[in-house]
Amino acid sequence: MAKSSRMTLCSFCGKSQAEVKKIIAGPGVYICDSCVNVCKTIIDREVKISPAEGRPAFRLHKPSELKKTLDDYVIGQEHAKKVLSVAVYNHYKRLLFDAGQPHRAGLTLAPEFSDVEVEKSNILLVGPTGSGKTLLARTLARILDVPFAMSDATTLTEAGYVGEDVENVVLRLLQAASYDVKKAECGIIYIDEIDKIRRTTENVSITRDVSGEGVQQALLKILEGTVCNVPPQGGRKHPNQEYIQVNTANILFICGGAFIGLEQFVKKRVGQRSLGFHINPADHALTPEEMMKMIAPEDLVRYGMIPEFVGRLPVVSVLDPLTEEDLVRILLGTKNAMVKQYSKLFAMDGVQLRFTRDAVRAIARKAMELKTGARALRAILENLMLEVMFDLPQREDVVEVTIDEGVVRGRRGPALKKAAKVEKKDAA
Repeated sequence: MAKSSRMTLCSFCGKSQAEVKKIIAGPGVYICDSCVNVCKTIIDREVKISPAEGRPAFRLHKPSELKKTLDDYVIGQEHAKKVLSVAVYNHYKRLLFDAGQPHRAGLTLAPEFSDVEVEKSNILLVGPTGSGKTLLARTLARILDVPFAMSDATTLTEAGYVGEDVENVVLRLLQAASYDVKKAECGIIYIDEIDKIRRTTENVSITRDVSGEGVQQALLKILEGTVCNVPPQGGRKHPNQEYIQVNTANILFICGGAFIGLEQFVKKRVGQRSLGFHINPADHALTPEEMMKMIAPEDLVRYGMIPEFVGRLPVVSVLDPLTEEDLVRILLGTKNAMVKQYSKLFAMDGVQLRFTRDAVRAIARKAMELKTGARALRAILENLMLEVMFDLPQREDVVEVTIDEGVVRGRRGPALKKAAKVEKKDAA
């Protein structure tokens, strides 16, 4: 039903005076309190992205400092930590010089290099699931105190098709920075499962590869650096909506993937170079892990990544599969070790949680059998602790819970130590 023409209506949203708290009259126009708030939000956002505003402060950490902190949170992966530490240090050192603020880190530059532009070096992490790719990227962002966002490449599609536009990866970073554009432009974006957007075939097809090569093509400019229009509310773009412009030139992109089967392409390439006489086959029997250490750009192209995409990820680091000893150290030895996390949860209920050494080793061995890396540890612990975590909050007589190897193997339940009873003396 049409609204009565006698009622005062907001000139922007069309709501009547009865539908809003306040309507402000102007020369021939009216605006409601709701639209005023929307306008204020837009103005505040525009002020935040003013070119005159300086870059947000961040402390430049040296590679040795970065690796030392990574050691507290991530077990193993020594080579990957060094590669990431150097790459991140160089990236943010470049930002300080570009912003004309090298003095903040005590850096100087000879005049002959003043007109030399250093290109951005995005990072590709290759490693099996649960080896720590996401944890490395998230920990780096926490150390640097910069916005961090994670996206899954499997949800992305080429523009115009069902799925997410590639600009949504930048939107998540913008949201992590509370819509502070300048802060977001110094952030880190981690794109997981990047190997899942490989080309579906090496041959040219007449049909569009909208979730494979099409996504790689769409990501090219964003990885390299461009001013992209980001819809504030996400979703698909349409001509009449408002956009926020974000320059991705200084955003560090870290892409991660398992790249299952990539070692076969490395094997073919290495095998071709080994042709000849007097070759001992035993000397060239490399393990899949050793093969992965020999990855070259051409192997990634044969795997299904387009050459332009590979070229925008110049820093490649291969993560090692976690050993049983690594999993034991993850359970006990890091700052946020899983055993410490569960011990804290139990301590909140006034109960001490104790794991025997054999139990920890059995959990690690069980996780190795599942072949999902460190992710398996939490699933195993959750199953072990479910019943006792369900019962403990309503019991006041338990002071200690012990998990041994028999509990891990399902032979018995956790051992509960009850509080000593205090006998009441008879009243005289």
